[in-house]
Amino acid sequence: MKIRYIIAVIALALLGGIPEAKAQVERPKLVVGLVIDQMRWDYLYYYDSQYGEGGIRRLLSEGFSCENNMINYVPTVTAIGHTSVYTGTTPALHGIANNNFFIDGKKVYCCTDTTVRSVGSNTKNGMMSPHRMLATTIGDELRIATDFRSKVIGVSLKDRAAILPAGHSANGAYWWDSDARCFVSSTHYMDALPQWAEKYNKSIKSYKGNPWSEPSGVTLVMDMALAALEGEQLGKHDDTDMLAISISTTDAMGHQYSTRSPEMTAVYTQLDKDVKRLLDALDKTVGKGNYLLFLTADHAAAHNYNFMKEHKIPAGGFDGKIGELRDYLASLHPGCGNLVLGEDAYEIYFDHKAIAAAGLKLCDVKREATEWLCKDKRIHFVVDMPNAATATIPAPIREQIVNGWNPERSGDLLMLLRPQYFGAEDSKTYKGTTHGSWNPYDAHIPLIFMGWHVKSGSTNTVTHITDIAPTVCAMLHIQMPDACIGKPIIF
Repeated sequence: MKIRYIIAVIALALLGGIPEAKAQVERPKLVVGLVIDQMRWDYLYYYDSQYGEGGIRRLLSEGFSCENNMINYVPTVTAIGHTSVYTGTTPALHGIANNNFFIDGKKVYCCTDTTVRSVGSNTKNGMMSPHRMLATTIGDELRIATDFRSKVIGVSLKDRAAILPAGHSANGAYWWDSDARCFVSSTHYMDALPQWAEKYNKSIKSYKGNPWSEPSGVTLVMDMALAALEGEQLGKHDDTDMLAISISTTDAMGHQYSTRSPEMTAVYTQLDKDVKRLLDALDKTVGKGNYLLFLTADHAAAHNYNFMKEHKIPAGGFDGKIGELRDYLASLHPGCGNLVLGEDAYEIYFDHKAIAAAGLKLCDVKREATEWLCKDKRIHFVVDMPNAATATIPAPIREQIVNGWNPERSGDLLMLLRPQYFGAEDSKTYKGTTHGSWNPYDAHIPLIFMGWHVKSGSTNTVTHITDIAPTVCAMLHIQMPDACIGKPIIF
């Protein structure tokens, strides 16, 4: 009898008659990525007296802060930063080489896509997609891991700051249309805005402010993110969802008012209040301990050079050399036309076709340009980007250039300016700032993890912007993005 029972049990098991208990992979209900555009690492502490207890201070007290988190490529700009956070790699591999760059001699914007149309407005501001990004994101890998059941949403004022973090397969990305004065998307994601987005757009029809130059812009985006949280029921599904938020007002106001101004104090005071609102909403709707949140930045910023000069610190503006360089090369090669396509973030792009048509060698033109540019004392080095690996410059900077160079989309020469000299008008009345260089003031950014399975603490061990994606993916037990070169951070 006993033998017959055992045989029967084995038979049932083979026929699938006995259900197997499946252990579900332990994951948070929601992942929230919060990127603060142009946030220097030291803003965590410089504005501490303006912060309340439930916002950034809470992140620092309850979360784990990577105090020495660095960007490991150049140039340090918005599109690259957002892409690198979520792909775990650099322009060399993810292909977003700048906000604007040249492909086959034609200047393109990183997200422009003429094959899609705007959703939510009749303007061209929605004709955007991630089609130029060559790598997957955290959200893409999360969607793949859950057979595309997970919901992934991106929200920002800037199109590139919503689109590139959300990824290729996202359920939606929403950005501000300054002409239509509402949040829009594109047909890459949907054919019509969901009801919750339509409702939110109707609720802000009376908003008359300028979100790019007023702290109200922070609240505008955070309210949209909270509307998405509720409207999409994020964090309330069987599978982990993701919400990627980027605050752009901080960048726009930083460019206008620099790093030390009442306006910047005001915008970071408002940011802290809105971070508190976000955390409170997550606690209420998803549950404290059920979500994983990280805060970081896409890049930082230099102090205004007039401010530095007032305190006897070497600094200055660099208003570009492209017009003069074109004239100089034209004087060397009369009748050959314009040999320089343009410059962006200190990268110089040459017209390869025009140089070849003139019977010239690109290496000779680059050498001539380098010799002329180096006469300007504001320029420390001029690096031949394809050959940066052998350049006689400090090794860490050399590695950043190699990481940032994409053979099909990056420039030919890179100008490395003296510390605290940057691309802006050279004027005694200039009050703004910018970013883009290798220097710590542009490359040292905050990174805090808080929530699900994160113990409070901090580290001064060097981490990189490319380590964020593999850290999140490791915690979720999913594959890291397909071009990822970062390493998981151990808390």
